[in-house]
Amino acid sequence: MSTFVLGEFSTIDAVLKAAATLRDARVGTLDAYSPYPLPGMEEALGLHRSKVPLMALACGVSGACGGYLLQWWCNAYDYPLNVGNRLTGLTVGWPAMIPITFESGILATALSLFFGTIVFFFKLPRPYHPVFESEAFRSASLDAFWISVERDDDDAAAVAPILEKLRALGARRVETVRGPTE
Repeated sequence: MSTFVLGEFSTIDAVLKAAATLRDARVGTLDAYSPYPLPGMEEALGLHRSKVPLMALACGVSGACGGYLLQWWCNAYDYPLNVGNRLTGLTVGWPAMIPITFESGILATALSLFFGTIVFFFKLPRPYHPVFESEAFRSASLDAFWISVERDDDDAAAVAPILEKLRALGARRVETVRGPTE
């Protein structure tokens, strides 16, 4: 069982300061919730650059290479054409293969981004998160900014300092929610 300590903040500056302070204190796994993207929150939470562009590049190049190699193999070995008494063999006309190669790269990139981000980055399907148990958390989609600290222990003595730290950082409301781990 995980324990989530939630803190509600009313201003952007307060939530950014609280996120940076909690990150430096290493109290647990941090996450932030807000009705719109907050500039500077990635740095405050200590998030790293996204791996999505690298995944897109790798899958796009792999798809393009795979599409080109498939065409080359089909035209050179599987079904070579005798055109003008010359076998196509290794001298396959590569300019004719550019459109399919390009489209294979685009298709591989699109499919890998769609399924890869859903499964690996967003960890979906996950229709439920324990922080939804808090009735006050509904304001995260309206007008309030929330920070959650995830702890893997249910020890109340370990959670109490986090509650006090959130109150000291200016949280309007502080709650504890218990839920299953991933």
